[in-house]
This record gives sequence, structure tokens and C-alpha cells, in this order.
Amino acid sequence: MNDAFDKDLLSRLARGDLAADGSDPWASVAAAEPDHDAIADPASEAVPSPVDTEAKLEAMLDRLHGLVDDRRAPRASSGDSAGQDEAEHLANPFVPLEPTSLGEADLTESSVEALILKYLLARGNATGRDIADQVKLPFVLISDLLWRMKNEQLVVHRGAAPMNDYEYQPTEFGQERARRYAMHCTYFGSAPVALPDYIASVHAQSLNKQHPTADDLGRAFDDLVLNRKMLDRLGPAVNSGRGLFLYGPPGNGKTSIAERVTIAFGKYIWIPRAISIDGEIIRLFDPVNHVVAPVEETRGLIDQRKIDRRWIRIRRPTIVAGGELTMAALEVSVNVATGINEAPLQLKSNCGILVIDDFGRQRIRIDELLNRWIVPLEKRYDFLNLPNGKKVSVPFDQLIVFSTNLEPRELVDEAFLRRIPYKIEIVDPTEVEFRYLFEVMAEKLGFTFDPSPIDYLIEEHYRKVNRPLRFCQPRDLLLQIRNYCVYFKRPLEMTNEYFDRAVENYFAVM
Repeated sequence: MNDAFDKDLLSRLARGDLAADGSDPWASVAAAEPDHDAIADPASEAVPSPVDTEAKLEAMLDRLHGLVDDRRAPRASSGDSAGQDEAEHLANPFVPLEPTSLGEADLTESSVEALILKYLLARGNATGRDIADQVKLPFVLISDLLWRMKNEQLVVHRGAAPMNDYEYQPTEFGQERARRYAMHCTYFGSAPVALPDYIASVHAQSLNKQHPTADDLGRAFDDLVLNRKMLDRLGPAVNSGRGLFLYGPPGNGKTSIAERVTIAFGKYIWIPRAISIDGEIIRLFDPVNHVVAPVEETRGLIDQRKIDRRWIRIRRPTIVAGGELTMAALEVSVNVATGINEAPLQLKSNCGILVIDDFGRQRIRIDELLNRWIVPLEKRYDFLNLPNGKKVSVPFDQLIVFSTNLEPRELVDEAFLRRIPYKIEIVDPTEVEFRYLFEVMAEKLGFTFDPSPIDYLIEEHYRKVNRPLRFCQPRDLLLQIRNYCVYFKRPLEMTNEYFDRAVENYFAVM
């Protein structure tokens, strides 16, 4: 095909347009006459290496990308998932881009070789693309490295694989080297991200760059009954991105408030799956505490985003640590059997919220916890001790929320309270709010709301015994009635008798 025909045809193929006569452009390719003169004698041609073929394929894909970009109309609307991703990108412009070389990724060939050999030792054999997917690096970089490892007799070709790939198997020499690597650390997951790159990502996605408004806070707490005065006190505290004390009687939603604060900030952040610090790999991504938020697929012929797969997009984290919190959870922990390091809670919660629930009831002494964090809360960076004995500085960029039923002045001294600029008391609901909560929860649980039994409940079981109102009680009492009705196969009703039963159970020892 000549150049003009080739360019026009590629353009129509990229757009998916029909030809002027209404024919399918792919049919034009099938009907085109081959240019035999341009085809060289196969005997005179050298067999291209996988690297050369991969480079040519990448070039062709880039050319198609350009054609698609020039002619594709932008698609963004309020109900469009792609438009939502674009809006989120404007709120958080940080996107990790795919490295073009190991040096650009701050990786050495030996470090990636160790991951590959340990993976092959565990699996037995794998294709080059499977290996690239395992270590989350571009196939073109892994293909080059595998080619060298084959020449060094660390791996062999077990067979051919689709798309100019091979199935690789470690040799005895490769297995022995893999075992030596595993003696130090058995990790063979995603290639790690360098610490400076992680620090830069935290600064780019910092809570200090987010400034939630009253509307943002209203959306975050739209499912909780909070009066305007409480929201007006919470707003500046959330906007500051600094420490926050929530205190007051139990059952008024301190933990629920703390968990919803994150919603007022941007939805998503990018974090590395693992971090490399002087040869030590620290696993940062935690499926227990992090919620993955996959990037939406593009609608084009080819996905042109070059995202570094060593990073993963998650919902802005909210990590809650209660009475089980120990000092070990605040330091880098190493599994002696595997040699794998796990990041501490404050590192996992960077750019998010860390809630210390039931503060004062932890398994560590209060003064020990406060002494550990008194400098990070002031300076906004922390020092971590690595297993190799080195101490490194890392960002301390999260909103720390201390939630307690105890009086803060009885727990900590003035020096620490000064570093927590906002102390907010979560008070009991008013009777109007208490009644409204019954109305809201009745609808959610399938009851037909009746105000008469609520009048009876408040008069008989609250006023007469001088019992305080709590935000959690309407939900809990209605759940008691619902469970009773379901068990005895009775219709869901709000009656005086049912409330008497619920109160007898609920307040038996209270």
C-alpha cells in the first residue's frame, strides 16, 4: 500500500469511520493488493529479536493513539464515569506514569532479577507477560531483562507463548540463586517504589491541599442527624487537617463522625504497593485497611494511559485503631520467617484519617503513645526504625482523630492538648432530634411510624427514671422490636408493649 492510502486507512481504522462509499475500512485492508516489490527476500532478513518486535508494536500503537486523540471528541458529563474520573483528576492531579527504564523507576537489574527468580521458584514456569504483570513493570523492560537472564543461563525457554513471548523456567543455577535471594526476603510481588517518589506523592496529595467547604461536610454527614451548630464546629477542624479530639458520653456517634470525615476530602489517592528503602522492602498497600478504586477503562480503540502499575488507586483511607492498638503497630514490623516488612498504621493512613477509638483504653500506656507522637503532630514528619538499624524520615500527613468517652484533661497534659488544636464535645441529642431519629430509623427498618408509642417511651422509660437520651438508642430499640417480631412471625409494629420488652433487654444492666 502507498503512504497516502496507508495514512488515510489508518485514520479511518482508528476512528471506526466508513469509507466514502459506505464500505468497511477493514474490508479495504483485505482487498488491498500487496506490494511484492517492497517485500525483501526472507533469506536476506535477520530474524528480529523480541525487543525489536515489541518496539515496532509500541510505535504502531502510539501512531494509532495519535490518530484517535486528534479526532476524538471529549466525553464528560455529570453521569459519565469517564467524566467523573476527569473531575477527580482535576481535584488530585497526581498520576504515577509508567517508567521507560529501570533507572527511571529507581530500580536495579539485580533487584528486579531477584523478584523474577523468586516468583519462578515459587511457580515453576511463567510467560514473560505473566512475569511483567507480577512485578507490575512494562513488558518491554522485563523482556530485555529476561533476554539477559537467559544468556546468563538463569532461565531457559520452556516453550513459545502468544504475542512474541516465551514461557520461562529457572535453571538449576537460577533456582539456587533464587533460594539465596529468598533467605533475605521471600517477597516477590510488585517492584517497589523509591522512598523519595513516595514522599513526593504524599506532598502532592496532602490533606493540606484539600479545603472542604460547608457543602462538602454536609454531603459527608448527610446520613447522620447532626445539628447546624455541631457541623459549624466540625468544619474548621476538618479543614485544618490537624489533630481533633472528639469526646462525650458513649453512644452519641463519635466513631461514626470520625469515620465520615474522610468523605469531605477528595475521594481517591494513589499509593505504592511497596516501598524500597536502602534495599529493604516495606509493604504499604493493605487490603484490610485500603479500598481499591480501579481506574475506569477508556472508550477508545486503545487505552493510552501509561499508569505505573506499581501504584494502586484507593479510596482516601480511614483507619480505625481501638483498644487493640499496641506500640508495635506504630513501627515497621518484620516477619522473621519471611523477611517481609509491614508499614505502620500512620504510614498506611497518610493523606487520610487515623482514628484512635476508645482513647485511653489501649493496651499501651497513654503517656507512651503520646510521647511517640508528640513530635510528629508538631513537625508533620515521623522517624521509622528499619530492621537494618537505619532510621528514616517519612511524612506524617493525616488527620488524627482521638475519640474518647473520658475527659481529655484527665488523660493527657497541657503540652499534648496544645498540639491537638480542636476539642469538640459530642453532646446528647435534644428530644426533637431523638424523635426525628425514630422516624428516620422506622422507615429504614420497615416500620410504619407512629408517634404515640414514642411519647409513651420517653415519658415512662426516660423522664421518670431520669435516663439520658443517646443518638444510638432509637436504632438499637427498633432493632430489638424488629428481631422480636421476625422471630414470632408478627407484623412490624411500634407498640407500648414492644417498647417495654425492648427497654427491659437493652437497659438490663445499664
